[in-house]
Amino acid sequence: MHELSPFDAASILIVLAAALGYLNYRILRLPSTVGLTVMGTLASLLLVAYDHFVPGGTLAASLGGFLADLDFSRTLMDGMLSFLLFAGAMHVSWSHMREGALPILVFSTVGVLLSTAIVGGGFFALSQAVGIPVPLTWCLVFGALISPTDPVSVMAVMKRAAMPETLQATVAGESLFNDGIGVVVFTILIALATGSEPFTWSFALAHFVREALGGGVLGLGIGWIGYRAMKSIDEYNIEAMISLAVVMGGYSLAMALHVSGPVAMAVAGLIIGNAGVAHAMSDTTRDYIIKFWALIDEILNAVLFLLIGLEVIALDLQPGYIFVGMAAIAVVLIARVISVGAPLIAMKRAIDMGPLAFPTLVWGGLRGGISIALALSLPASAIRSELLAVTYVVVIFAVVAQGSTIGKLIQSIQSREAAKARVPS
Repeated sequence: MHELSPFDAASILIVLAAALGYLNYRILRLPSTVGLTVMGTLASLLLVAYDHFVPGGTLAASLGGFLADLDFSRTLMDGMLSFLLFAGAMHVSWSHMREGALPILVFSTVGVLLSTAIVGGGFFALSQAVGIPVPLTWCLVFGALISPTDPVSVMAVMKRAAMPETLQATVAGESLFNDGIGVVVFTILIALATGSEPFTWSFALAHFVREALGGGVLGLGIGWIGYRAMKSIDEYNIEAMISLAVVMGGYSLAMALHVSGPVAMAVAGLIIGNAGVAHAMSDTTRDYIIKFWALIDEILNAVLFLLIGLEVIALDLQPGYIFVGMAAIAVVLIARVISVGAPLIAMKRAIDMGPLAFPTLVWGGLRGGISIALALSLPASAIRSELLAVTYVVVIFAVVAQGSTIGKLIQSIQSREAAKARVPS
């Protein structure tokens, strides 16, 4: 069998995503992200079972080799993520996002740091209690990689759920920016855990400011350049290429400058999706650009959630790790309750986001591909195997359980509030 080229790998993923997406639409009728994740996971487990019971079976090994060559972590973090964040940010209304600016800022900074500390401490106590101890620094690394809500997962949910536009923009905005902040915190903690950098507050603060603030400034710059270039012409083909140049060139430049590419893409996407769409495009161009990025978003979403399901093949499925992962779900949810609830209470006088805010932010705080990508980037060790298995269990729960029920939860709360409003006082 010849060695797979990047085109071969992309072809295999697209064919699988299209085939399983078709089966999900015709048979399971699950939300696309949930259906592809479930079927990818089941496919991987069936291949593992086949190799276990059939002498000489190598199907699971072949899939594992394919995924290893593909390198999920680099594929997502150095490629797909730039397109997904930009496409997601394009659909967020700047006016609605401004109304939720304070919660977005607090949740994506203080919330991430608070969640990292709570998850880290809780996971440390959990690992000690079950007899599979993990050092505190590595528990904090786990807290950092699992705390950011995945914008890809959240955006997919927001498209289906009928909810107030300001709250929707707040949830989407938080997920766009806490992703970038979470990656920065993870980078700092992994440097400390591996001993490549001695811990100093000055190092942590300087790295945080350079990555996060630098990414925001870069996003403003490339977004503004793209906006001005689009405004000066009226040719949808060239304007589509300009938007691609903003994403691909901007993300590559962010990596070269060692600033946060995810933050840069979120900011650039907001500029092009709001100022660009409103003032720099004709009606024809606007229609083409929006549909162009919607198609890219749908294709990459399908491939990403398929990969999440298939990555089960890379896990060390020890019963102890799976048990810890199931217990970690509670730790992560408790951390989310506190890291969302405490800021909401503190900000209540400044902004009251209504009865939907707390349950939506907690249950809609899905973890996804970014957490798995960060876990896969950990250096090889027994700790990596445990953290990867635990991360996968938490992510699968978030995508399948939370992702498939958040819409019903929102509808239930809205129905309850409507019933209250009809009752005479």
